[in-house]
Amino acid sequence: MVLVAAVAENGVIARDGAIPWDLREDMLHFRRTTTGHAIIMGRTTYQEMGALPNRTSIVLTRDTSFTADDAIVVHTIDEALQAAARTHPGQPAMVVGGAQTYRLALEAGAQTQILSEVHQSPEGDTYYPEFDREEWAEERREPHDGFDIVWLHRKHA
Repeated sequence: MVLVAAVAENGVIARDGAIPWDLREDMLHFRRTTTGHAIIMGRTTYQEMGALPNRTSIVLTRDTSFTADDAIVVHTIDEALQAAARTHPGQPAMVVGGAQTYRLALEAGAQTQILSEVHQSPEGDTYYPEFDREEWAEERREPHDGFDIVWLHRKHA
């Protein structure tokens, strides 16, 4: 399971349900990284961005009455991972938000994070979950205008 997120220096990932910056190059990176994969997202994220082309959208929600015609709806992170394995065998599931879904994925033992570290500190109301950076090895860093893409892999004890 791979977490894919854009995170500001102050931890912000959204404000009023929207990304509070406009970095076209980061959006292209997101598209390249997630195309052809199962993407796991929370209901709020799904309602903001909808199903994305050339990806299987898996919506994680506590709302048992929620339905979506263009996505697979599940109610636990384990169900989300099973759906991803069925639809894209042998490929990692990509977790694309929001904050609660990222937190659940980290708690479930996600092994990789691909973070766009945005060089801004905008106001926001949604934050990426805190994690112990000492438990993660930085495998690669790619600088871009306004952000760095950082690949982190969980260290094993």
